Amino acid sequence: MIPFLLAAAAATAAPAAAPLITGTATRAACGDVVTPDALICRALEAEKNGNSVSAAQGFDEAAKAAPDKDPRAARMYAAAGNLWIAANQPAKAAADLDKALALNGLEGKQRGQALLDRARAAEGQGDLVTARARLNEAKATISDDPFYWYFSAALALRERDGATAQSAISKALSLAPADPAVLFEAGHVADFNGNDDQARSYWMRAAGSDPGGPVGKAAAKAVEMLGVTPVVKIDPAPHPRS
Repeated sequence: MIPFLLAAAAATAAPAAAPLITGTATRAACGDVVTPDALICRALEAEKNGNSVSAAQGFDEAAKAAPDKDPRAARMYAAAGNLWIAANQPAKAAADLDKALALNGLEGKQRGQALLDRARAAEGQGDLVTARARLNEAKATISDDPFYWYFSAALALRERDGATAQSAISKALSLAPADPAVLFEAGHVADFNGNDDQARSYWMRAAGSDPGGPVGKAAAKAVEMLGVTPVVKIDPAPHPRS
C-alpha cells in the first residue's frame, strides 16, 4: 500500500510555490511567500519526507489562506484530514474533514473518499456509530474501492457483527484478491466467525504475498498463534486511491 494525497489537492501545488518545512531545498522549491499554493507545496514536501504532522498543518493553513469560496479549500481540508489520520490524531482529522464536507469543492469520488476518511477518524475516536454512518454515505461513490470494503469489514468486527464483516471482506477480496492487507483482514473475519482452517489459509496467503513485510510478518505470527484471536487494528496510514 502506497501513501497518497488527494490527487486534486496535489495538482494545485505550484512547482515554484513557498515552504512550511525548514531547509534550503524546500525553500528553493516552494519560495518564501505565504500563499495557498506555497503552503500546499510545503505540505507536499513534508508528506514526501514522511512528516504527516507538518503536511497536515500545511494543508490546513493553505485552506485557511484560500480566498472565500475557493473550491480548493475543501480539497485542502480533506487532504489535511487524511494526513492527521496518518499522524494518529483522529480528533484533528475529524475537525478538518467536517470542514471539507461542509464546503463546496468535493464531488463524486473525492467526496466519497473524504467521507471514508471521516469514518476512519470516527473509528479512531471510538465513535463506531458515526463511523458506520459516514461509511454508508460514502458507498454511493466509492463502492469499487477495495479499501472501502476492507475498512467496512474491520469496522464490523469492532461492532461484533460477523455477518457484515464476512459480506464486506468477500467484496474486498473480489476487488483485490492478492492484496496482503485484505487477505490478512479476511483471516481476522474467518477467525471471528470460528473458521480456523479458512483463517489459516488467508493468513498463509497474506504472509506469502508480503514476505518480510509488516503485514506478512503479522500474518505469519497469526498462523503461529491460531486459536488466540488477534487484536484487530485498523491501519491509520493513508490508503491508496486510484
